[in-house]
Amino acid sequence: MRKNVRRKRPELWRHNSWFLHHHNAPAHTSHLVRDYLTKNNVNTVPQAPYSPDMTPYDFFLFARLKLPLRGKRFQTIEAIKENSQKELKAIPKSAYEKCFEDWKKRWNMCIACDGDYSEGNEINIDE
Repeated sequence: MRKNVRRKRPELWRHNSWFLHHHNAPAHTSHLVRDYLTKNNVNTVPQAPYSPDMTPYDFFLFARLKLPLRGKRFQTIEAIKENSQKELKAIPKSAYEKCFEDWKKRWNMCIACDGDYSEGNEINIDE
C-alpha cells in the first residue's frame, strides 16, 4: 500500500499528507498492525465505533462488485481476482470521486452527531 501511494500520489508522499482509513476489524487494530503504522509514520483516520457505513468499501465498493459477480461460479482464486479487477476497472473515475465526496459528508454527519448513530437523522451539516 505504501509503495502504491508513493508511486501514484508522489506529492502526498513527499509531504506525508495522505491518510489511511480502515475500519475497526481485529486485523486492522492488532498490535502488529498498529506498531507497523506507527513505525512507518502512517497517518490514520480513526473509525467511529459502531459506524460500518463510514468505510467506502462498505457503502460503495462491495455493492459495485457484488451485483455483476452475483450467481457466477469461479474455478480458481485467479479467476476471482481477474473478474473482480475487470469490474473494478469498469467503474468510472467519476464514481470514485463521488464516493469520496459522500465519505466526507458521512464524516461531517458523524461529527455533527458527536459520533452517535446518524442514519435517517435530518441534520444540516452546512449550518
